[in-house]
Amino acid sequence: MTQLTEQAAELLIADQAFAPTPPGFVGAAVDVPAATPPAERTRLRHGFLAARWARTAVVSGPPSPGLTVCLSRMAEDLELARPMIADPGVPVADGAGIRVALEAGLEGGGPLGLTRRWQLAHTLGPVLAAAFANTPGAGWRSVRQAARRHLPVLPPGTPRAAWVAYAMDAPDPRGRSLRTRFREEPAPPLAELLRHVGSLRPPVAARGHLEIDVADHQPGEGWQVPVAVIATLLDDPQAALDAAAATAHLIGERDLWERAARAALTDPVLAAAAREIFIAAYAALARQGAPRPLRDAIADYTERYVLRARTPADDILDRSAAQA
Repeated sequence: MTQLTEQAAELLIADQAFAPTPPGFVGAAVDVPAATPPAERTRLRHGFLAARWARTAVVSGPPSPGLTVCLSRMAEDLELARPMIADPGVPVADGAGIRVALEAGLEGGGPLGLTRRWQLAHTLGPVLAAAFANTPGAGWRSVRQAARRHLPVLPPGTPRAAWVAYAMDAPDPRGRSLRTRFREEPAPPLAELLRHVGSLRPPVAARGHLEIDVADHQPGEGWQVPVAVIATLLDDPQAALDAAAATAHLIGERDLWERAARAALTDPVLAAAAREIFIAAYAALARQGAPRPLRDAIADYTERYVLRARTPADDILDRSAAQA
């Protein structure tokens, strides 16, 4: 077998990064606390239940034709999964989150083109991470997002070049990057390279589609809010334009991921952007005639948290302070 070279690896990662497709399909994955995560991947009605970490499982839904179908399928699967894993006393892991999968978009320009969607997903990332912060600890409102505190808002280069650079330079569990291995060690075999790329969890990942991982676990049925907001801001043309206008200036902000993780919406820059994008998301859902319960959930979250520069993490911090 021909040995894989660094250049061949970069070409392979770039080739698999995006399958240009117009927006429309929506997928989601929700981490849930589990006393006993399943030993193997289990089929649910629509998607799957699988172990994620110790005491954490993940319910992942299939690509669905539109937001409403996605939310309906996920709700059914989460209900089916609960008896298999439920234990009300199991705490939520700091790493638990909610991921949204959206089509990459088409090659070329326009608000729904690949390049614009890649940029918008990144500028929205820290704002949404701040708005959905819910893992407080050690001076952070989101311990989960604190691991991303050194990331730039938008990685340099075209979407494919940016993803290739990230994948080649990201360290593996032993602290070695693919680039280091190609240059200083025996080259990794193809299967290992693919496992490494598949294990990467940046805020925005290229999986053929866009995988957006910016929201912490939310209590109760609150998982629907980040899925709806993220999908609407990226897939509705007018909401995408409004969100781009509200966040484009954030590309030059310093330490924005650290500020999102530490201060969340107490940071005035993040709070101002969050207000604009949540209003844009609600307006788009109203235009689309989205179900009233979903619109009410977005409105309630906006009023309870976003307009008050708070997040669910602040509720936890307030309870802790009251008990001290």
